[in-house]
Amino acid sequence: MTNLDQTDRAILSVLQRDAGISMEDLGTAVNLSRNAVWRRVKLLEDAGVIRARVALLDPVSVDLPLTVFVQVRTSTHSADWLRKFATATSAIPEILGVHRMTGDLDYLIRIQARDVADYDRIYQSLIARVPLSDVSASFVMENIKDTHALPLR
Repeated sequence: MTNLDQTDRAILSVLQRDAGISMEDLGTAVNLSRNAVWRRVKLLEDAGVIRARVALLDPVSVDLPLTVFVQVRTSTHSADWLRKFATATSAIPEILGVHRMTGDLDYLIRIQARDVADYDRIYQSLIARVPLSDVSASFVMENIKDTHALPLR
């Protein structure tokens, strides 16, 4: 669904700020009735534009204050290795994002951990599941901007 109109974009903007908003309040915010806005939200969900409605948690409050970006290079690029890598990273809940990259590195992984020792436990778990050639971790010192809201123009 790529033909989003202004009302769809307005709905999505509000939902990105507060996915828990009532249909009544959402309708008021975008000048639609509760039923009309519900139908549009349902269409956006059915089309896959809205993948999920979730609560964003504060990592410090749930004892996971350390964000780690892990750069991975591999000497193996077979379909079997990639399947094992995808299975391994999917099985570790602290791994929040895995991205195949262009350029010097092959994969970028985002991990949320309690501390450096917890990161090491996660790292050991990963390398026990799949062979990696070169791994470099960078620890986030300060989050200057961290959002999940996509710009809707």
